[in-house]
Amino acid sequence: MSKVIIIVNAEVKESGRISPQSPVAAKMVTALSGAIQSDGVEVEVIASATLWTNYNKPAKKDANLIYCPLTIQLPHFFDFPAKSIYQACFDLKARRQWVADNLGFQTSNNHSCLGDVWLPIVLTAKGPIYGELIGEGAMPNSYMQPINISDRQRQPLYHLGYQLLKSINAIPSVYLLQCCLQKNKLIFDRLWPFPASPAIASLAIQKPDLFTCHWYCMSNQPVYDLTIIPNFP
Repeated sequence: MSKVIIIVNAEVKESGRISPQSPVAAKMVTALSGAIQSDGVEVEVIASATLWTNYNKPAKKDANLIYCPLTIQLPHFFDFPAKSIYQACFDLKARRQWVADNLGFQTSNNHSCLGDVWLPIVLTAKGPIYGELIGEGAMPNSYMQPINISDRQRQPLYHLGYQLLKSINAIPSVYLLQCCLQKNKLIFDRLWPFPASPAIASLAIQKPDLFTCHWYCMSNQPVYDLTIIPNFP
């Protein structure tokens, strides 16, 4: 490969920098592009809005070009290898109905609980690696990792994540399973097919961080384990 195009739901300046009005998107792009460029691969960052303006221009068919969307907001006509997976994750009603019908978990349908914890799943060519849970911080758009839960809560989460990925024919990537945990009740919200904004919690906390893992999966590099780095005073 020779170039990766990162697609974000934010304004992108001519210099390739993200608008200061989207600091979380900027962190995501910086982390992912840093991992990619460390392998000597060129990176271009574009806004998803430009895909809509190029309605009559299909995605370039180039074996040396990789599209890496960091947004679920993509035009239905935009074609790339993970298109069907992104579309499946975008269809919240269908995913929630599938989970309710096939796995018996409660979902966010007609429920006041929206997902406030995220289970990272690094799907490698050899299978899934489950990361430590991510939770919301006190400030808007702030996240923290790890969130401690019991094994009794953890195992159903793993089962749900595995079955969901299997149901959409998931390819190697980083996925975030968003849910709500109320005492011993697991409520499914949605599945993200890329390291969405909560993944920034893994920066400087987990090795490798989730954005580096995402690049490793996309470039067929191995991921052996996920390690939480101890905090030292």
